[in-house]
Amino acid sequence: MRDPAKTFEDLVVWQKAHLFVLAVYRLTETFPKYEIYGLSSQFRRAATSIAANIAEGFRKRGKADKIRFFNIAQGSAEECRYYLILTKDLGYSDVSELKLLLQEVSKLLEGYSRGILNSDC
Repeated sequence: MRDPAKTFEDLVVWQKAHLFVLAVYRLTETFPKYEIYGLSSQFRRAATSIAANIAEGFRKRGKADKIRFFNIAQGSAEECRYYLILTKDLGYSDVSELKLLLQEVSKLLEGYSRGILNSDC
């Protein structure tokens, strides 16, 4: 059994989300320059929102507050899922590895949210 997380950085879901953000930044660096204020910017914002909302939700005290931030992170993950589809369909890059990482983040977020809902605190 794991020790309780002391900071959001201890959460596996945040660690994976952060890896996803870093990968999105590297990916969008390769996009055409005319995408800098379009897809690149939107994709980076949405990816960052996943990890940022996990971090913010970690410090919230009540279940409802925590769940709200994790739900926002889940919405941002779905937004990123679309951006991965768009990236592939525009022929900008192969996104198969990023899709797998995002799937993992989504599953971890779902499990973490379920755990909070089922907890006694």
